[in-house]
Amino acid sequence: MDTIKDKNVLLGITGSIAAYKAAEIIRLLRERGARVYPVMTQAATHFVHPLTFQTLASRKVTVKLFEENDEKISHISLAQLADVVLIAPASANIIGKLSGGIADDILTTTALATRAPILIAPAMNNVMYENLLLQENIKRLKAIGVSFIGPEKGKLASGEIGMGRMSAPSQIVEYLERTIQSKDDFQGKTFLVTAGPTREPLDKVRFITSFSSGKMGYALAEEGAARGASIILISGPSLLEPPREVEFYSVESALEMHEKVMEKFAQVDGVIMAAAVSDYRPTMKEAGKIKKSLKEGFALKLVQNPDILKELGRKKRNKILVGFCAEVKNLEREAKKKLEVKNLDLVVANDLTLEGAGFGVDTNVVTLIDKEGKVEHLSKRSKKEVAKGIWDKIKKLMER
Repeated sequence: MDTIKDKNVLLGITGSIAAYKAAEIIRLLRERGARVYPVMTQAATHFVHPLTFQTLASRKVTVKLFEENDEKISHISLAQLADVVLIAPASANIIGKLSGGIADDILTTTALATRAPILIAPAMNNVMYENLLLQENIKRLKAIGVSFIGPEKGKLASGEIGMGRMSAPSQIVEYLERTIQSKDDFQGKTFLVTAGPTREPLDKVRFITSFSSGKMGYALAEEGAARGASIILISGPSLLEPPREVEFYSVESALEMHEKVMEKFAQVDGVIMAAAVSDYRPTMKEAGKIKKSLKEGFALKLVQNPDILKELGRKKRNKILVGFCAEVKNLEREAKKKLEVKNLDLVVANDLTLEGAGFGVDTNVVTLIDKEGKVEHLSKRSKKEVAKGIWDKIKKLMER
């Protein structure tokens, strides 16, 4: 793969015991034809001497924000020449600084001054990684388009087993290649993504809904935007923050979801229906609150909601249409049936009985089936990684 051939990669190295792994990252990058510009924090120099990276990169290592003999301002020139900024290993300190907009050394100043994509590979103690402040900082950076790879669960420098181990250099470089390669995959295309549950009110305090959190749909919206698509995200009630770069609409009921999807459908090249839309709604909504009755039972009459996906299938023409199918048995049979009945190009099927699959969790296990009957199984992985796999499949469908 020559994705990064002749690309300028600014490699930020911070104060972590994993700093020695940056040597392998430089080797792999140069092997692929990239030009590597190492930038070290002062803390990083306590773990590996700058001369090591200078020798491997065949390029001066920048450590200080101000150099007496520099003809150019270091952080500005580095920020402008970078095609991508990779920070590996990234300490909790550097993540906190970038999240807060602090620029007090050469690496933070350069990162804030660049327009290049930024990829961060965290490495730290498991307790530090799990700290809520750090997680909030990561969430804030992701919201503005910064990409993260890892960390992984494994043996740490302390000897403990936990989350915080930096991803392998080969994985980091492969992810970097995909990031650069895919950023224009869907340039000029617009996709509509639905996410979350819908709520069907019974009265002023109760409603019918599902266990959907919206995590899969939001991951799809974020990944699509990162790969160059204009994304319209229509979401039912969710606690998640929508990606900043998408056009976002919040809806409550299945009827509201139907109305907004149909309104936007003409504008898009494709639709990914990840929302868990209620199949039924109550025939009547109580104006106040349904009071507890002395009677033993309570009869609730329901009426079917519009089948949004089926309606889109009838209207789609040359648009890409992706649906989701959650089952507890006969997964592939039911998924193929949905693919045909609703005229889909791709169905993403979940077996809700599998550990780590389905609603409310950060991982998923899915089976992708396209309209030609090709079946692809994606083993348990983060919903972000599942989103990548789905968009990869959509790209192939569009090329076909």
